Amino acid sequence: MADPSGDPAPPATAPPATEPASPDDEVNLARRRFFRQFAGELIQTAATVAGAAQALQRASAEAAGAILDPAAAALRVDPAAVDQISVSPMVAAGPPTGFRTPFREEGGALVLIDQRKLPDELVEVEVRNAPEAANAIRQMVVRGAPAIGQVAAIGLALSAARATETTAIARRAIIRAAAAALRVARPTAVNLGWAVDRMMARFEAVGDLSDDGVAVATALRDEADAIVSEATTDHGRLAEFGLAALPVREFGPLRILTHCNTGPLACGQFGTALGIVQAAHHAEREIQVWVDETRPYLQGARLTAWELEQAGVPHTLIPDVAAGSLMARGEVDVVIVGADRVAANGDTANKVGTYPLAVLAARHDIPFFVCAPTSSIDLATSDGAAIEIEERPPDEVLFVRGVRIAPAGTDVRNPAFDVTPAELITAIVTEEGVVRPPFADGLAEAVVAANLRHAAARGQSSGPSGAPPETAPLQAAG
Repeated sequence: MADPSGDPAPPATAPPATEPASPDDEVNLARRRFFRQFAGELIQTAATVAGAAQALQRASAEAAGAILDPAAAALRVDPAAVDQISVSPMVAAGPPTGFRTPFREEGGALVLIDQRKLPDELVEVEVRNAPEAANAIRQMVVRGAPAIGQVAAIGLALSAARATETTAIARRAIIRAAAAALRVARPTAVNLGWAVDRMMARFEAVGDLSDDGVAVATALRDEADAIVSEATTDHGRLAEFGLAALPVREFGPLRILTHCNTGPLACGQFGTALGIVQAAHHAEREIQVWVDETRPYLQGARLTAWELEQAGVPHTLIPDVAAGSLMARGEVDVVIVGADRVAANGDTANKVGTYPLAVLAARHDIPFFVCAPTSSIDLATSDGAAIEIEERPPDEVLFVRGVRIAPAGTDVRNPAFDVTPAELITAIVTEEGVVRPPFADGLAEAVVAANLRHAAARGQSSGPSGAPPETAPLQAAG
């Protein structure tokens, strides 16, 4: 992982041993050095080879498996074996175990883990074009703002690849219609529209009426690869900045409360808020995680608890309504959550139930951190009042995993998100540093810094005399 200056850190080395290291020793060493090496070495290498998205997904699955699935990490000498353990469909009976990325590519299709089935079983769904990707996003086969942005980008690339032999007019109609369907699949998460806008800008740049269908498909494939690569690297940077920002408790574990799911399943190959938790655990910080169940869809109970169990992170599942009493008893030291959209002033839309946590945290003087890559920052939206809040189907409230819990015919209101006002947020952790209130200037600076860094990495721009643009992280913006 890059250090705060942006330079890759040298690999950690194992201390001299008087006897051959055991597989457990090797796994522990891999876990400790993972965050230092991840973005600086493995991902940058993977992103430069042919078929970058596929290579990136394989490489990041192997690397993230080093901390999320130590048993698989012990098999690193055989990359094929690691890849199989990390992402292949389950063939054995019983609940799925081990590290899981939410998507992978195979045989010309995007293969998604159906997150509705976890933690009981591993079911994979094939997506072969953008409309199928939009349906999977809408049905919550794949969820989490960063992950659905990446899936949308790859879906558009797949549609372009399948339209290489059509006429230019037909190809444009196909891609534009697919983009429109993707944009409305989940309206609150800004990463979705952000990724689609990037793909369409690349489409127009290469020529939306170009007769060269192969050139169009190649351009959209390159842009999708870049979106996946940047997200993975950015989330690694975010985890390191977040780790440095966590409060230190003199005695006993740092007690972290989190809401919804912000791990690899929600974010791609890494994680945002849960990535910080993983970073703390594998930096050998003593931590204990309170996991909100996250009604009504139970992302905390089903997914966060499952991911933390695989990673060996101490955690306790609680009903959402228990958070306040835990805070009142002094049993919560910090709240860290993700974000589906951060407005220009710092107001943040996240999974419903986040706002009450922020109110409770403020009441009990507990730091409240939002963890958001710059792709989740929407500078075009002035404040939270302008954020569209998605309303989900009533059955998500009326039923729990197929079992009715309310009388038939009961009226339901099911907003999927709520908005936390900026004044209740202690800090917003991005891949460019920790932004503190007032947020407006710091958020804008973070977006600019991320764009410059990404452009420099792709060789698209440079500073004076050909030097790369300044990419120093924000230490206390705002």
